[in-house]
Amino acid sequence: MNSVSLSGSLRENVGKKDAKALRRNGQVPCIIYGNDIEQVKFFTDARSFKKILYTPETLIIDFEINGKVYHTILQDIQYHPVTDEVIHADFLYVNEENPITVTLPVRTQGTCPGVMRGGRMNMNLSKLKVRGYVNDLPDNIMIDVTKLQMNQAIKVKDLDLEKITVLVPANTIVVDVRAPRNAAAEETTEEATEEAK
Repeated sequence: MNSVSLSGSLRENVGKKDAKALRRNGQVPCIIYGNDIEQVKFFTDARSFKKILYTPETLIIDFEINGKVYHTILQDIQYHPVTDEVIHADFLYVNEENPITVTLPVRTQGTCPGVMRGGRMNMNLSKLKVRGYVNDLPDNIMIDVTKLQMNQAIKVKDLDLEKITVLVPANTIVVDVRAPRNAAAEETTEEATEEAK
């Protein structure tokens, strides 16, 4: 997985009054938690979130806080109901020894024969929830569509993924190719005509 480095500072005071003061100064109150560490309550520059929010990738975020680096992933984020500004964020501490659960973007590669014949490819899942060790997690789930014909689908059980577990039912369709509606109607009419002869 790709990573990004950010910096933060420990919060001296915790509470609504302190949180409001931080937000007025362009800072976002945050917390890091996990089974391996005590909670770390800190704040970081609101502009930092541009690096981690405006990307389809799931990132490892390395926070340097008071000289110590914490490897994390974004777990939850809260927005202001009117301005949509980030007002709080939760980060999960990760290490190499324990598996984590993340959501990875789904990508396709190759030329799809079904689309070349006039079909329409549908991405039913743009992201997949998976579990694995951080060093085994890819940047994204890449799906080869070079054998996907008209009215065929690729399901979760068809994915060839090593060292990670997909936390989605095996029969869930990830991507499929459907015939255009007019083509399907024409095909039905042709079949009816053949039967009538």
